[in-house]
Amino acid sequence: QILAKGELQVSDKERHTQLEQMFRDIATIVADKCVNPDTKRPYTVILIERAMKDIHYSVKPHKSTKQQALEVIRQLKETMQIERAHMRLRFILPAKEGKKLKEKLKPLVKVIENEDFHEHLEIVCLIDPGCFREIDELIRSETKGKGTLEVLSLKDVEEGDEKLE
Repeated sequence: QILAKGELQVSDKERHTQLEQMFRDIATIVADKCVNPDTKRPYTVILIERAMKDIHYSVKPHKSTKQQALEVIRQLKETMQIERAHMRLRFILPAKEGKKLKEKLKPLVKVIENEDFHEHLEIVCLIDPGCFREIDELIRSETKGKGTLEVLSLKDVEEGDEKLE
């Protein structure tokens, strides 16, 4: 009975270590997915940890770290300049549906980097990662499988040294 239905006692130190590890994991996920909107550069994990402590974020042990990371991003937006790193996508759409579909995609796209219209419409653009599933379903349903959606990069960030003048 005890083996089947009993619970394992977890010591205070073990629980504390587990929560600390989850806290670090959440901060790592946030640092990986977010950038400073002004510089387009990623934040460090230590900076995110400090910001999480400043807003008094408490880890929920029964929720996944990814869910909590998305929650943390929403809360950090109120106190600091932070934004999800944009995804870079390429759509290749048939000419017939291209014009009509472009109008439907406009509100979901942040920045159009490149647009090419010959036999088909090809667009390279930046989107908010939260819109990806919606865009994918829209292209799939409107073109009936003829349009393609290609992920060029999962996050658009500036790399290397910053030039100071």
